[in-house]
Amino acid sequence: MWFAKRATIFKRKDKITWTKIKDVLQSEGFKNVKAGHYSADSLFACGCGSKLDPRNFGANGKIDRDIYFVDVLSEDSERAKSILASHGIESAVDDDAVGKYGRI
Repeated sequence: MWFAKRATIFKRKDKITWTKIKDVLQSEGFKNVKAGHYSADSLFACGCGSKLDPRNFGANGKIDRDIYFVDVLSEDSERAKSILASHGIESAVDDDAVGKYGRI
């Protein structure tokens, strides 16, 4: 379904909940679910050693800066939210997922 209208039921910086939502929707038989992630950084480390981001060498290793999202068909959005609620998962859409200091 190329031109189907979709509704975002999850958009947040939370990979653990994102994987749970994908698993629950797949087990419940939802079709045409679009799940993915994208980088939240507006600026990347540049220069001679741009392949090595100095922010990734902290005590806890590489920082996950991606924003994760799940889109379902518009007619399935309420059913998906109720199924996620029955599994104890909050389907939250963060309107400002990048954050206050994430953009320049």
